[in-house]
Amino acid sequence: MPNRSSDTLFQLVKSLKKSEKRNFKLYVKRNSSSENLKIIQLFDALDKMDAYDEIHLLKKNKGLSKQQLSNSKAHLYRQILSSLRLIRHEQNIVIQLHEQLDHAEILYNQGLYLQSLKLLDRIKEYARDLHQISYVLQILFFEQKIEALHITRSMQDRASRLAMEMETASEQLMLTGRLSSLSLQLYGWYIQHGVARNEKDEIAVKEFFDSRLPVQPQAYQTFYSYLYLYQSFTWYAFITQDFLSYYRYTRRWVDLFEKEPRMTGIETAHFIKGMHNLLGAHFNLLNYPKFVETLERFEEFFQSDQVQENDNNRIQTFVYLHIAKINKHFIDGTFTEGLPLVPYIEKKLKEYEIYLDGHRILIFYYKFASLYFGSGDYENAIKYLNKIINWKVGLRTDLQCYSRLLHLIAHYELGNYDLLEYLIKTVYRFMAKMENLSLVEEEIFRFLRKSFKLSPKELKPEFGLLLEKLKTYEKSRFETRAFLYLDVISWLESKIREVPVQKIIREKFLERNGMMLKHESGVR
Repeated sequence: MPNRSSDTLFQLVKSLKKSEKRNFKLYVKRNSSSENLKIIQLFDALDKMDAYDEIHLLKKNKGLSKQQLSNSKAHLYRQILSSLRLIRHEQNIVIQLHEQLDHAEILYNQGLYLQSLKLLDRIKEYARDLHQISYVLQILFFEQKIEALHITRSMQDRASRLAMEMETASEQLMLTGRLSSLSLQLYGWYIQHGVARNEKDEIAVKEFFDSRLPVQPQAYQTFYSYLYLYQSFTWYAFITQDFLSYYRYTRRWVDLFEKEPRMTGIETAHFIKGMHNLLGAHFNLLNYPKFVETLERFEEFFQSDQVQENDNNRIQTFVYLHIAKINKHFIDGTFTEGLPLVPYIEKKLKEYEIYLDGHRILIFYYKFASLYFGSGDYENAIKYLNKIINWKVGLRTDLQCYSRLLHLIAHYELGNYDLLEYLIKTVYRFMAKMENLSLVEEEIFRFLRKSFKLSPKELKPEFGLLLEKLKTYEKSRFETRAFLYLDVISWLESKIREVPVQKIIREKFLERNGMMLKHESGVR
């Protein structure tokens, strides 16, 4: 697991760009009190550190005592945030709404409640136009407070109109909250367990989904209620491996932003996640032309100011874009061509270490291992699989299980027979304990145990028998995940034909897309 500093101030300082650091110092120096000069010294000391070390920090800064350090750090943290607020408010709708609400509060406290009401009315329309219902509610509460305490005569029947607005906004927010919670809980289930492993899992997820899905289709009338509705159906479809529905709802998710382009600037992270899932849907359906089209669009988006000028947007887009770039090599069978991505991505993962969650890093390790396995470099595949196997946090039991299975097959390819008997037992026990053994995996384990006793001449027909057995499971709902994580069919075909596995996958790709490739390149 990455070694991350838990010191929040250190993380904040390290997240700043050069322009933001310069702006912070200008902001603080406007008030050149001795206290502010001390926090600049503290800021510079933290900025020079590669990792947070409090003992070293105090030793290098004699003007700071251990007793003062906590207060100085808290003061510096607030000052950095205040300086960032000044340069970010033009780019962020939420910060602008906060600022305008602050102005309305100031006007009210000055006794200028009519001016305050006029400003609140403008903010309310702006917030409503951008689907910011939580702000609409805050404004309505404030308006009701003013009307209750003062006779404004600003509008006839104002009390009843405010009450109706409040009721509508409350209903919209409640519905959005329920859908948001459903979406988050389904996504949490997937992060913990992966896809449904068996009928028991599928029934449990279906009951959970059906019991929490609001039965008011006519109420899905706001951008956010539709967004969380489509997200909920997206996670549900993916967990149950209904890939056509997965595509359908990710397409609707992205279409929401195409219908209202302004919302891409407000909810950029949701748009990024939607594009990631749309790419995933095309990948699962092997829809190569649409995958490439969406990937090109996503790469263009990555270069935009909207992404590059926001750390969160830039890092999230980098992660999803490069998962898709690796997936492209999986689809078209160019594993070896994809290997140069590995050191570049690893370097960026190190750079973004403090921002990334463990789940994303695990996925990259599995992608790296699969690239190396597909290119025939089993030792490097094992190196990355060991990183997953030795991971201490209980994320993605499915990924843990398939990493162990791929690890086992990589050792089989290397001829490490002295390890295999032990590995077969431990991997089998682990997967059985996790209730993760499918019929496909049972057949693989049965074959591996048997293969020790076979000569090379006897082994080839056994590969053929296993291939025929596994092909009968390809259409089974609860077996598809085995083929999703590990293209064991192509691996077996490569063993029978005695050619690299990426050659088999490449041939299948060309066969599926041959007419398109000939038309596009005139070569293939």
